Amino acid sequence: MSIPDSDEQEIPEIRVPTSDEQAISLAEASRQLELAVHDAQVSFDCIALGNLDRAHTNAVTARTAADAAETLLRSVLGRTAEPHEGPVAESD
Repeated sequence: MSIPDSDEQEIPEIRVPTSDEQAISLAEASRQLELAVHDAQVSFDCIALGNLDRAHTNAVTARTAADAAETLLRSVLGRTAEPHEGPVAESD
């Protein structure tokens, strides 16, 4: 018998992405990084023009796009994103 909220935790299924999924993830990661660069540039320009509200909005969307790219790259590398972690260590 299983009691809800007990110490038993469901173990998530771990699977390795196929090469097609990796290619799609890498393409999407590249696209997200391009969006991040664009939004960061718009934010920079808005600061120069004194439009701080729009600069802030674009800075947030740039960060979101960069985070999305990192998540996709971690999935290709077979790692899960941990908020407390720094960059993924390179293997030797």
